[in-house]
Order: sequence, then structure tokens, then C-alpha cells
Amino acid sequence: MEKKTHAGQAIVDSLALHGVNRVFAVPGESYLAVLDGLHGADINTVVCRQEGGAAYMAEAHGKFTGEPGVAMVTRGPGAANAYVAIHAAWQDATPMVLFVGLIPVADRMRESFQEFDPHAWFGTQAKRVFVLEEASRASEIVAEAFFAAKSGRPGPVIVGLPEDVITHEFAGELHPAIAVAEGAVSAGELELITTALAGAQKPVIFVGGQRWTPEAAAAVTSFAEANCIPVVQDWRASDRIPFNSEVFVGALGYGRTQDTARMFAEADVLLAIGALPTDVPTDGYTLRQTKDATNILVNIDTSLRGRSGAVTAHVLASPVAFADAIRNVRLGNSARWDPWRAAGRMAQIAFSALPEQSALPATREHTAHMGAVVAELVQRLPHDAVYTFGAGNHCAWAQRYLPTNVFPSQLSMRNGSMGYSVPAAVAASLESPERLAVAIAGDGEFLMNGQEFATAVQHGAAMLIIVMDNGQYGTIRDHQEHHFPGRVSGTQLSNPDFAAFARAFGGHGETVTHDDQAATAVERALKAVLETRIPAIIHVITDPQIALP
Repeated sequence: MEKKTHAGQAIVDSLALHGVNRVFAVPGESYLAVLDGLHGADINTVVCRQEGGAAYMAEAHGKFTGEPGVAMVTRGPGAANAYVAIHAAWQDATPMVLFVGLIPVADRMRESFQEFDPHAWFGTQAKRVFVLEEASRASEIVAEAFFAAKSGRPGPVIVGLPEDVITHEFAGELHPAIAVAEGAVSAGELELITTALAGAQKPVIFVGGQRWTPEAAAAVTSFAEANCIPVVQDWRASDRIPFNSEVFVGALGYGRTQDTARMFAEADVLLAIGALPTDVPTDGYTLRQTKDATNILVNIDTSLRGRSGAVTAHVLASPVAFADAIRNVRLGNSARWDPWRAAGRMAQIAFSALPEQSALPATREHTAHMGAVVAELVQRLPHDAVYTFGAGNHCAWAQRYLPTNVFPSQLSMRNGSMGYSVPAAVAASLESPERLAVAIAGDGEFLMNGQEFATAVQHGAAMLIIVMDNGQYGTIRDHQEHHFPGRVSGTQLSNPDFAAFARAFGGHGETVTHDDQAATAVERALKAVLETRIPAIIHVITDPQIALP
């Protein structure tokens, strides 16, 4: 007897139609019909160990590919655990779709097992919240969810799946993908931009945000280099312009240099592509806040959500559309702008230079300097390595020293969310196994989702994780010392042996307690990742008094 197609199968078939090759899931009885649809499908189901890790992987996939990452979780507890990644995707404008199994329709409004209202929970942090009420609309809702996640300012979308509805028969055709507009640059807008830049003495390009492609990043880089216009990048989005480009003068946000902030503030014309002058890059709404500043914002978001300061012009275009419009524009002012660019570039080169061993500060006995490990790593990195990190002082080493020479190559959290580094590295490694994925984690940050190391082993994600262990929540300890000197409270950690942790799961583990051990530890860990093809952890025990590079 021919098996009938149920709505769960239609959802899976629709995902395949949208080019999905991987979903990140923690199984639940509430969406068994979808799991049944995945059986035998050409979609890899990455079985994760906690819903927060699964949703972070989907968010990282969205950042890494530009296509919506897909996570699947069960009702109340599962949805609650996944919420952290939804908030991150909302603030970082990352396309992702979270499928959530729900209680049967007949059990609603009865405080049934794990019941919750997805509209109430997610309505303020998602672009749209769908609940499948009729099996016949299963494919349509998938198409609408993907369109909402990708269009305009990207973001997260929730699709609720009542466990009874997804078992009902699906009849009809699959809904095709809905085309997403890139916007455009009119002739008048292009003239406005080129005229403003041509008349500038100190122009700056500010890049970031989503909806970039490698081709768009290369075109914008070529435009900036050909015209000698310095480029600053948004916080934790420092891979739109290559690290080694002569126009890259630094990134804004926490950990930025005074030179980068000064150029951003002093620019007489700011051309923002994808990025917006929001809270963090403006140092808490203090940089470029004058009403007469010339800020030309190229952004596909009609609302410019999060923007602060003046808006001289808003060009409604994605980085892709804008790159097509300006790739061959030559302004003829390179000689005039070169000293302005060169000063910023020299400051950035000095800031990102690897620390000399002799220049590293003394550390406590049986501790190593994070700078020594990073220096050994950078010397051995392939050109196209991709880096992941979450939140905490340990991120300063990644932001400052790791060379982001191709797009995409930096996956991080602009909402300051911890626990991201390991899931993001899993997602990047699975999507591009030919590239080395390197996660930089703190001891507190790592253990928020360190269990996903087991997911990496199970699914063949060969990645390198460097855990900076200073026995504390370092960023909060710094704030604490500033506001309440000498009063240590609620910030200290007692940690396991992270190298043994790696070996227990079937990975490779190294421990570094002295700078002299860094080179061999990095070499052995990279051999395990690149040749043996297993994930590895380098456990770096550091002096808690040395918080930043």
C-alpha cells in the first residue's frame, strides 16, 4: 500500500526545495512526523545535545552562508533553551528558522504538558511567528518563513508545529521559494554618493551587517583600494574587508583603538555599507552624533533599526546591489586621501602585530600567556581559516590578531552572548570541512555549550578550540574591580581538565601551562584536526591578572 504524504514530510520536502542540506535538532515527541520525514532525506540531521547549542548552530549557519539556518526543538523547555539564539539572531540580523513542536490543538488553553504561547514568547524577538493550523499549508508556511528570514533586514522566524497537525495528510504541490529583492542604487543616488566622496577631505567607509557575499566583499574592497578610502569595520564583523588590505584601519566597538574611533568620528563623509552607527560602534551613542554629520547609509532595512546620528541619505540597497553599482567607480582623489588612509593603516598594523615573546608580561607560576599561544597559531594558519568566538575578555585576542582575509571568516555575537564559540565552530566545520575552524573560548564561555563537542565528534566536525582558563568570569571581574575594588564576589570558577574533557569525547587534548609549551601544543592539535580529522582542545591556563592583550 502506498504511504500517504503527511505534513511533516511536506515540511522536509519544502526544506530540500529551499536548498537546505542540514538541520540542527534536539528531538522531541512533539514533532515526530518531521523526524519521520527526515528519515532517508538528502538532509543531514545534526543531533545536538542541548537546544541552545542547536539554535546557535543554526544562527552561525545563517551568518556563514547567508541562507537561513534551520533548528528544530520541542515545545516549552526546548523552545526556552533555544530562545538565546533567537535573541542573538534578532540583534545581529541573522537569517534563521526555528521549528518548534507544539501540543495538539485540542489541548490548548488547558495548561497541558509543556504548553506555551509561541506568539507571546517570540513575538518581540522574531520577524514572524507562524503556527501551522492546516496541513495543506505546510509547504506554503515554509516558503513564507524563509522569505521573511531573508528579506529586508534578515532575522529569525518561528514556525510552530502542533504534533497532531503535522501527522495529517498533505495534498497539493510544494510551494516554490519566494524571491528576495536586493534593492538598487539609482543614478541619482550614485551621483550623490560620488559627489559627496569626491568633495571630502577625510572620507571613511564603514562596513558590516548581513546580506554580504564573497563577491560583494571583494567588489567593495576593490573600490576602496582603488580610491584609497580607509575602511573601518563593525564590531565582530571584521571580515568584509581583508585583514591585510591596505585600506583596513580597524574595527569599532569594544576593544577598538583610539585611532580607529578618531577616524570614524573625524570623517567628513561616512559611507556606511550594510553597517549602521548603532550602540556599540558609536561607543554608546557618543561618536558621530552631531546633526550636521554627513552619513550616507546604504542599507536594505527600510526602518534603519538601531541607527543613531544624522542620516544624510538612505540608499535602499543590500551590499550585493551596492557593490554592483560602485565596483568600477574611480573618483580620482587617491593622492589626496592617501596620507589620511596611510596613517590609519600604520596604526592598525602596529596594533595587530603579534606580541614578541620578550615583550609579554610576567605570569604566575604554572600559567601561560594567551598571546604566546595565539602567536604560534597565527604562524600556522591557512589563508582561509574561519574563527568563532562568543563573549568575554578572551575575544580580544581573536579580534586583534586572527587574520580575517576572506569572507566569511569571522562568526561571533554582536549581542554579547556567551556559549556561542563551540556551536558556531561545529556549524562552520560541517558546512566547509575543507576550511580550518578555530574557536576561541573562555573557561566560562566554553562550558555554556561545551557539550556540543560531543556533537562535533559524532558528526565529524574537525575543529580546533582554544580555551583560555583564568578561573573566572573575566569581563565581569574587570567591571567589578572598577566599581568595587578588591571585593571579589560571584565571579570565580573552578574548572575541569579541558584537555581530558576532549579526550573523553574522542577528541584530542593539549594543556599549556608555560609559554615554552605553546608551539608543540599547537602543532599537535593542528595535526589532529587537519590530518586525523578529529576536534581538538588546547587548554591554556592563564594568569587571572592578565585580562587583555
